[in-house]
Amino acid sequence: MRHMTDAQEIERRLLELDVEHRDLDAVIALLILDGHHDQLQLQRLKKRKLQLKDYITLLKMQLVPDVPA
Repeated sequence: MRHMTDAQEIERRLLELDVEHRDLDAVIALLILDGHHDQLQLQRLKKRKLQLKDYITLLKMQLVPDVPA
């Protein structure tokens, strides 16, 4: 039963991270289109977006059952 709760918790967290990732993507696109963006701010947002992507990938790998080779 605990494993199911863990999987559900991971899926819930994945949904939250996906939303944050999409939001960051939208903010970055708007800043670039605006043309009056702070380069440092843009770099930080892009770095955060990459961190989120890596964390999302890590969580998705936890959902995949181990298959013996």
